[in-house]
Amino acid sequence: MRSFPCGGDHSLRRKLLIGTGLALICTAILAISVIGQSLDDYRHARQNLRGLESFRLILDTANLLSAERGPSNSVLGATAAEHGALRERLAAFRARSDAILDQLTTNAGVPAELLAPTKAQLQKGRQEVDRVAAIPRDRRGLQDVQSVIENMFDVVDYFQSVIVWKAGDLTAQNPELAAPVMIGRIFGELREFGGRIASQIMAPIAVSQPLQLKHLVDSNRTRGRILELWRLAGNQKVIGIHDPRLASDLGDIELMFFGEGLGILDGLVAEGRKSGNYSMTADEFTVRFVNTLKPLERLRGDFLDVTIERLTALRNGALATLVVTIAVTTVILAIMVGLLIAAQRFVFGPLMRAREAVIVLAEDRPTVPFQEPHHHATEMRRLFDAIAILRDSLTERASLTKKLKQQAETDGLTGLMNRRALDMIGESHTSSQVMADGACLILMDIDHFKSINDRYGHLEGDHVLNETVRRVRPMLGQNDIFARFGGEEFVILIPGRDLSEANALAKTIRAALETNEIALSSGAVLTVTASFGVARGNLGQLAWRRLVEAADAALYRAKSDGRNCVRHSLTPQPTLVPDLPEDGNLNALRETPPQVLAIVGGVSAAKRSS
Repeated sequence: MRSFPCGGDHSLRRKLLIGTGLALICTAILAISVIGQSLDDYRHARQNLRGLESFRLILDTANLLSAERGPSNSVLGATAAEHGALRERLAAFRARSDAILDQLTTNAGVPAELLAPTKAQLQKGRQEVDRVAAIPRDRRGLQDVQSVIENMFDVVDYFQSVIVWKAGDLTAQNPELAAPVMIGRIFGELREFGGRIASQIMAPIAVSQPLQLKHLVDSNRTRGRILELWRLAGNQKVIGIHDPRLASDLGDIELMFFGEGLGILDGLVAEGRKSGNYSMTADEFTVRFVNTLKPLERLRGDFLDVTIERLTALRNGALATLVVTIAVTTVILAIMVGLLIAAQRFVFGPLMRAREAVIVLAEDRPTVPFQEPHHHATEMRRLFDAIAILRDSLTERASLTKKLKQQAETDGLTGLMNRRALDMIGESHTSSQVMADGACLILMDIDHFKSINDRYGHLEGDHVLNETVRRVRPMLGQNDIFARFGGEEFVILIPGRDLSEANALAKTIRAALETNEIALSSGAVLTVTASFGVARGNLGQLAWRRLVEAADAALYRAKSDGRNCVRHSLTPQPTLVPDLPEDGNLNALRETPPQVLAIVGGVSAAKRSS
């Protein structure tokens, strides 16, 4: 029996000692880094807490700027005899707004130049309030009062730049604050638009005139925005915080604002539609409606309170973690030697086998089920379970890739086959048995589609495209292929028919589009027409190109002849060998670089767009 010298054992022991020493050194370095990370976490949590407190101050400022509109509206609707008490209340609100604006630079770090536009607009709005309020009530014009109210709207709109700046600064420092910052902004906007919806009908009430269409449109638009904001953040599941204070606030908002407040608003709108005789004065309406906004203010405040409490807990937790980390480091260093020995048997060995298994998966080689010893730790078994899950996921991914390929060949807007898929069919000799005897190609282009987009918008343009597809589809046969060729161009590939039948189908579609109007969501009604180019040929890489060019040339003639008409190809029928070029051109075509062919295709597309 062959024996080995003992020196080998000493060498292994020495290596183990050296390895243990290195492990201890590395552990110490790691411990220092962990302690440093814990210290950074503590500092970060403290910074987040201060940042959110300053963000709250900014939102409180926006709330006070919004609240100043209430007494301003009351003064605008009051007589000279009523001005005394109302002006005192307005002065108190103005003093509160000025005081909190002065705090933003020192307590929230807001640059003075960022606040300058808001302060300038606030000064302008207040001057307008005082100017119009000085006019006798019976001589105040509706437009004057409306202009003053819109000036006060602009104050909050200018202040949005401060909110956006602070929100961006907080989320850049810590993305985890993105959710509370966003929800805080939503609650702030709920309060802002909750007050704005009342101010938007305040001008007619202040001068006792009927509501105009502008007031109704603005009020309804604001109501829609309020409902959308409420849908986004109107329950604790969306907020992500379960707290009895928030639950109570949400219930009060449903009852007081959406129930009582909007009910008062709807009543005055109904009165304003009929005449300028309102059941409330501007001040009475302001006082009653502002009372229904209080739950919105409480919700924002309570949400920020809860969030700040959580950040405080995180800060305290980070401090505790720092202390515990320092204490535990010593224990970790003491047991490192035993862990190194156990790691070789229970960790590194299985990890190497896991590494080989991952490489097998990466190289897409056949795999077999893992047979890991049962005495391995639960974590190791879970690791190999995870690798098995990865293997199954890769198999599933292959299936999903196939589905994605199908999606890549479908137009996302209309659900039709896209040009890529159509070209694959057209360039293939074996696309379909029904295509063996040739096919007709109808190239359809919606007339003046760009003007529809320019006048009504791209969403309405998309609606026109979908409606056109919906009307054309029932006129096609079972084997006909309907595809979107690009932009407002569509292609109908008809197997087996002759040119006259395809021409007749194109005329039928043209007449149907011309005689059936399309209603837009805005209420407008359009008569959409289209130009058609019809050609017949065979399939195959070269034959398909000739067929498309022939249909394109016919379409160009249809456009040149005034659009809204059908023209068919004037070129001779293709030969029985569809995929060969004409005599004398075969060698030249073989030698033509792909870039030249691409340029030819581009010229054809330029014709269509003209």
